[in-house]
Amino acid sequence: MAKIKIEDSVFDRVKRVAEIAGYATPEEFVVHVIERELERIEGSEGAADEQQVIDRLKGLGYLE
Repeated sequence: MAKIKIEDSVFDRVKRVAEIAGYATPEEFVVHVIERELERIEGSEGAADEQQVIDRLKGLGYLE
């Protein structure tokens, strides 16, 4: 499992929105949002290479 760094202010928003939306945990909400975004990107670019997506997320600082 990879760890993702999120600024405290963003994580506070994630916790609040996850609770409002009925997610069991903030982590469950984040995974759902990331999966949805990946599907959107992969759908618009065709079958995007998984490694390219991972490299992009690492470059943006979301994955270690």
